[in-house]
Amino acid sequence: MKLHENEIRVDEAVVRSLLREQRPEWSALPVSPAGAGTDNTMYRLGERLLMRLPRTPDNAQALRKEQTWLPRLAPALPCRIPEPVHAGTPSSAFPLAWSVYRWIDGEEAGGGSVTDWPAFGADLAAIVQRLHATPLMGAARQGELSWYRGGDLHACDRWVSGCFDDCRTLQGLDLDLAHLRHLWQSALALPEPSGRQVWLHGDLKPTNLLVERGKLHAVIDFGALSVGLPDAEHAPLWDFPPEARQAYWDAMSLGDMTWLRARAWAIAVGVSGLSYYWATYPAFVAECLTRLRAILEDAGER
Repeated sequence: MKLHENEIRVDEAVVRSLLREQRPEWSALPVSPAGAGTDNTMYRLGERLLMRLPRTPDNAQALRKEQTWLPRLAPALPCRIPEPVHAGTPSSAFPLAWSVYRWIDGEEAGGGSVTDWPAFGADLAAIVQRLHATPLMGAARQGELSWYRGGDLHACDRWVSGCFDDCRTLQGLDLDLAHLRHLWQSALALPEPSGRQVWLHGDLKPTNLLVERGKLHAVIDFGALSVGLPDAEHAPLWDFPPEARQAYWDAMSLGDMTWLRARAWAIAVGVSGLSYYWATYPAFVAECLTRLRAILEDAGER
């Protein structure tokens, strides 16, 4: 399914051509589709490898970022994260950088995989705390490490307001956009966040959290890795049941203003997802709707 105007076509023939050219020792391995997100298409190579191919030129920068920083971050984290084993280069078969990682077993975090949601929330908090405490090792909020979610809400207001306007035109959308917009605008009135800049994963949603034997054991897809203020890091909490959300919040010892700013970031990601992917990516639209409806329900209880 094509999601972006400048998307580059990928199929098994492309994968095998790249392997023959750059890693011939892997060219005879079985190749099978392993899913696709908004930014990358994935193929499993044999039993032990995963190949990620960016959908657009902008996404290729994220793979190079992972190649540079994941080996340095891995020793500091109490969970598995992707381990790059090959940095693919552009070729006639595929004009962008691509990457191969070791395969990580596990299921997406959800009701069928997580056995204890409070424990899951606490474990996620422990991972986030360790990531945020990891020294920057010379990294700074600039270039590829300056993704918008580590910045200030006000810088996104014009864009988010446009997404709200777009959502009002979506036929069949059943959502209290007025209340969500009020929550967004209320967060803009808060004092600007302060504190030190830290490492941010940037997209800790369920599809990027792998569960094994009922427990969180791996965090994947660091394409949104950046350096910045941590409020937006907590935005995916509304993707999880309330008991996981509360356990995470208690373990992190975060204050009310951080909660409100994190919620605003969650709204921004949700409405922008609806606006951009409404007609092209039903699964992602469903994720956004689930998040936004959880925010509305949670706001009604507080």
